[in-house]
This record gives sequence, structure tokens and C-alpha cells, in this order.
Amino acid sequence: MLKNLSQTANYKWWVFATVAIGTFMTVVDHGSVLIALPEIESHFTTDLPTVQWIIIGYALAISVLLLPMGRLGDLVGRKQVYIGGLVIFVLAAALAGTSPDLNLLIGAKVLQGVGSAMIQGNGMATIISVFSGEERGKALGSHLSVVGTGAIAGPALGGILVSALGWRAVFFVNVPIGLITIAVSLLVLAGSTANRSPRDSSSLDRPSFDWCGALLSAFALLALLLVVGNINRMGWDSPAILMGALIGVFFLAMFIWWELRSAAPMLDLRLFRRKLVALEIAAGWIAFLGTSAARFMMPFYLQRVLEYSPRDIGLLMIPPALCMVIVGPVTGQLSDRLGWRPFTFSGLALSAVAWFILATQLSETSSVTLVIAMLMLQSTGTALFNSPNNSSIMSAVERSSYGVMSALTQLVRNSANVISVAVATAVIVFTMGSLGVEVGPYLRGAGEGDTLDLGMGYQPVSHRGPGAGD
Repeated sequence: MLKNLSQTANYKWWVFATVAIGTFMTVVDHGSVLIALPEIESHFTTDLPTVQWIIIGYALAISVLLLPMGRLGDLVGRKQVYIGGLVIFVLAAALAGTSPDLNLLIGAKVLQGVGSAMIQGNGMATIISVFSGEERGKALGSHLSVVGTGAIAGPALGGILVSALGWRAVFFVNVPIGLITIAVSLLVLAGSTANRSPRDSSSLDRPSFDWCGALLSAFALLALLLVVGNINRMGWDSPAILMGALIGVFFLAMFIWWELRSAAPMLDLRLFRRKLVALEIAAGWIAFLGTSAARFMMPFYLQRVLEYSPRDIGLLMIPPALCMVIVGPVTGQLSDRLGWRPFTFSGLALSAVAWFILATQLSETSSVTLVIAMLMLQSTGTALFNSPNNSSIMSAVERSSYGVMSALTQLVRNSANVISVAVATAVIVFTMGSLGVEVGPYLRGAGEGDTLDLGMGYQPVSHRGPGAGD
């Protein structure tokens, strides 16, 4: 039956659905963990600079391993790497849920990041491999709708689980979902040519994996991202920070030197000579850099300043995510016919307008209607931008590079996440310090009279639920 399924005209949609389940799981996890962060912070009696490493550690692991895992999928088979990532993700989720201390929790999230790198580095490449160029935008738009659906379910589910069962439940929920995903992937992707390397796996001249390039890229990314993540604690002029930056630049230079001379590079840097590839990668990085910090801080703002419950915050995040679900597939189909330019430009413009309004209008008495409306506008901008952006990049490279380029687009997102969150935390810590406020006691919710918010100079108002302040 499954053998016959792979020969049907609709098999590409079976593959899409299979990958969509894994994508959905990772997005749900991210959204639910964000909602749980304030509760985790309070449970372990810690502070924002420490608890941020739940997100940063996860994103670091993804960022370091995305390129190697994408390239590995190109060479040995995307199915094998993808399913291996699912297994690691599920095991790490169980470990995170049982963590007795914050250090083990962060370590479990780092391990989960390894699994996510394997999933993300090969999921989108698998989808692209089974769809023709004329349908690529539609496929990527549908994939974005899955991301949007997960973005709806993540905060909503996270809020419900945290309120009803505690923060550990947001990790445990991944276990049954992950096991189902593994089973479906083993069945549907079995024997799929879409998940093999475009080269004959039995060929003697098949390129070997570029271990040196993988190590150099990993060291460079790890050093540079750790520098950014620790600036808030050590200061910009710290000897450790300066040394870490020099180490990162050194390994980055060595990576570039090696890849330009390697016969089978992990990432063919000559692809960046193609203007479309270079410009769209840069645009994606800048877009995510500007978005991630605000998304990271929004649960803290809603919970600590406006005093909404985790459940209410999760429900409030549904309308913005719904915009991605609705707009994503439509944008993908239209970009196949009209081209990517009008959508990427308009998407970036809408996002910029939304963040500018929030940056200038938020206060301790802000209407939640304004907050959600601007988040909806920003999500619409993301939906307009993302699918055409990825489609344009993939249209400019060969099929044999789908895996590594798919991984690169995910790396762009994750590295921007790390940098954006770290910089936002540094700014908040600096601002609170300049106001003479200790970051730890307030952010732990301890200390009588410590009523300043996350460095924005506001005091919490009375407890509100949805609709308050409108």
C-alpha cells in the first residue's frame, strides 16, 4: 500500500503532511516555552539574564548544527537525518520535563536544539524536492500556514498547560506528539526518492561530508553567539568578550578560506555571487533580527506589566498567528504567478510599521487591543515576506544544494533569534541598572516593593484579563 502510495500523484502532499507534523511540533514547543518562561523564572528563583538561556541555548545548538545537518541530509538521505532529529527531540523533551534544576533544563533544551537542527535542516528541503518549480511557492506558503497554526496552538496550549498543570507540562506534551510523528515519518517516507541525495548513493565519486568545514563553522558560530549572549553579564569591554569575538572572527575567516578551496564544500560560498541569493539571505536575517526580541519580551510585558495570566496570554496570541495561517498559502500561490518582489517588500514594510507603533506607544496603561492589532499587522507582514523570500532563494540554486540552502535559511532565522534576544536582554539589564534597580529580585517576583517592569520604567497595574484596558 505504502509502495503504491509513493507512486501516486498526491504523494507529494503525503510527504508535505508528514513534514508538516514535525514542523508543527517544533513551532508549538517554541511558543509554549515562551509562555512558560516567567513561571520557570519564578520556580527556580532566578532572573531574566539566566532564564534567557533556555531560549538561547536551544537556538545556539540549532544555529551551530543547521548547516552540517542540511549538508548531511544532501549526502546520506534527508529521511534518515530528519527521523533521527525527531527521536532526539522527543527524548530531550522528556528530559526537560523531568529536570530538577535550571542547569539540567537548559542542557535538555540544548539537546533538543540538536534534534531541531536535524528536523529544520531537512524538512523544508524534503518538501521542495517533491514539488515542481511552478508549485514551489504554493508549497512554501502552505508550510508557512503550518508554522502559523503551530504559532496559534503553541501559546494557547502553553498558557492552558501552565495554568492547569504547571510549566513542566509544556515539555511533556511533545512526547506523544513526537512518537506519532516518528511513526508516520517511518511509514510515509519509506523508500521516498525525495529524501535521498540527488546523487546516486552507490556512486564511488559521491562527495564526502566536509568535516573540517562543519567544525570550523560550528566553532565560529558558537564563539560569536556566546559573545553576544554574554555581553549583558560581562560588558562590552570585558577581556573575555573581546577574546571570544577575536576567536569567532578567526574561525569564521578560516571557514571562508577552507570552503573556497574545498573540492566538496559544506556550503559553496560561490553561491553568494548570485545577487538574488545574497540579497534575500541578508533580508531574511535583518527581518528576523528585528522581530525576535519583541516576540521574546512580549510574554514578560503582558504578564509582568499588564498582569495577564499565562492562559490569557496564550489566547491573546491566537489572532496574530491566525494571520499567518490565512495569508501564508495565499501569498505563496500569488508569488508563483506574480513574482517574489512585491510580497517581500510589502511584508517588510508592514512589519516595520507595526514594530514602530509598538515601540512608541506601549506603556503600563496600553490597551491590549492596540498590542494585538499591531502583532496581527506584523504577522501579516511576516506571512507576506517569508514564503516568497525562501522560494526566491531556492529558485537560484541547484537541486543538489536544497538541503544546505534550506538549512542556511533556518540558520539565518535562528542566529538572528539568538542575537536579537541577547541584545534585548542586555538593553533591559542596562536600563534597569541605570535606574538603580536590581534585575534579579524584580524579575524573580521577589522583594517587597520591587515594582518596576522589565526596564521600561512602568509599574504593574491591577490584575486584568482579556478586554481590560480597551
